[in-house]
Formats: sequence, structure tokens, C-alpha cells
Amino acid sequence: MLKEERLDAIVSLVDQKRAIKVNDIVEHLGVSDMTVRRDLSELEKAGHIKRVHGGAQTVNVYRPEELSHDDKQIINKKEKSEVVKKAAELIQEGETIYLGPGTTIELLADIMEFNQLRVVTNCLPVFQTLREKKRNIKVYLLGGEMRRLTKSFFGEITNKALQDMHFHKAFFSANAVKENEIMTATIEEGQTQTSALNNSVERYLLIDSSKINKEDFYTYYDLHDITAVVMNRDDYDIYQKIEKEVEVFIEENKEASNPSLFN
Repeated sequence: MLKEERLDAIVSLVDQKRAIKVNDIVEHLGVSDMTVRRDLSELEKAGHIKRVHGGAQTVNVYRPEELSHDDKQIINKKEKSEVVKKAAELIQEGETIYLGPGTTIELLADIMEFNQLRVVTNCLPVFQTLREKKRNIKVYLLGGEMRRLTKSFFGEITNKALQDMHFHKAFFSANAVKENEIMTATIEEGQTQTSALNNSVERYLLIDSSKINKEDFYTYYDLHDITAVVMNRDDYDIYQKIEKEVEVFIEENKEASNPSLFN
């Protein structure tokens, strides 16, 4: 068995069992204890499994409770900053764009410096960030029911407004991406995101690599139906796997040893 096949087999075993002992992997794959422990260390570093005493457990589960907007603001901020730098390069003067909810999108709004731009958002922090800019950015906040945890609006009123709007580009985030599925915590927020994405010519998913191979409650879009993923250069193997499904844009990291796939 080739190393890549062995690593894939270990991840599959861990996901199936949710938690597994080193001895069980050794018995199943017929390899040495030392090989398994070395493989587990490599897989943990890549974010595919979590090491626990005597074995490993899956990372492909979602939290019982979603983190708040304030909590998310302090998580992976450096990685998110890399993502939004690349995303900002995709915006052109005079466009009409949709910005979804999330702390990554809020960081994008913070660095946007355009003379002519029309922005629609259902996220209160994104609206407040853009409203404070001195430049000629027209920003529209969609109303509806506000979800306090994420400070975003959703529901029938929001979705009805989105039905009549059309965008050059949509920039959105997600709580989790696994295989082709893009996921979030609630059906209602997912449906609002879907409405906006379906009315956009180009669709860009902004995520840091910690969201890859994770799960959440509701799948609201498919990787095959978006224009590109914009992510940070955190792990070469992670974005290689995403690249198989959709084009990937990566902010150049001069300290990285591997060349960027897309610039």
C-alpha cells in the first residue's frame, strides 16, 4: 500500500469509528505501530484527525453550539486577513456585489477602498464597516429577522428582497466545507445565502483552511456551482484537494515553500 493510500485509509477509519486506537489501525492495515503513530502525527498537522491518548478521533463533527460573531472575530485572524487580501483583488470599480455574513467578510469590507461600488449585505457589522468609509460606496442593508448570534438578517423579508436583486459578484463564507458540500449552522441563514448566490454571476467562497473537512448542520450550496474558493496558504495538501473540485485563489505567502497554484 502506497503512503497516500495508507493515509486516506487511516482518515476513513477514524471518520467511520469517530475514535480509534493505534492497535486497531495496526491490525486493520497490517503496518507497524511506529508507522501508524508517524502517520497520525502527519495527519493531525494537516488537520485531518485529532490525536488523543492511544489513538485518534475524527475532526469531521460540528460543534453542538455555534460560536458567536464576537468569538469568531479572534479566531484565525491572520489567515482570514490573507484570504481577504486576495478577494479584494477580484473586485472592480463600478460593480454591484453581495457580501454575506461572517467575520471573514467583515474583514473584506474593512479593506475595501473603491471610488464607485454598490454593495448589498444582510450582515449588520459589514454594513456598519462600509458605512463609515468616506469613499463613494453605496451600501444597502437587507432587513428581516436578525439572528443575534451572527448579527445577520434572514427570513421571508430578506429572501423576497434578494429575489429582485442581481449581482456581478457575491462573496460569502461558511462554517464548514466537506467534499462538495458548503455548510452553515441554520436552514434559514443557508436559504438566504442561496438566494443571493443564485442571483450572482460570479460566486466566491472565502474560507481559511480550518473550515475544510469539517461538518455543520445544513448544506446550502455545492462547490461545483461556485466560481472559485479564496483561501489562505496554510496547508498544501488541503488546497490541492479543493482544487480538484473548483478553482482556488490563494494569497501569496512569501514564507511558504510551495509555489502558489493561482495568483
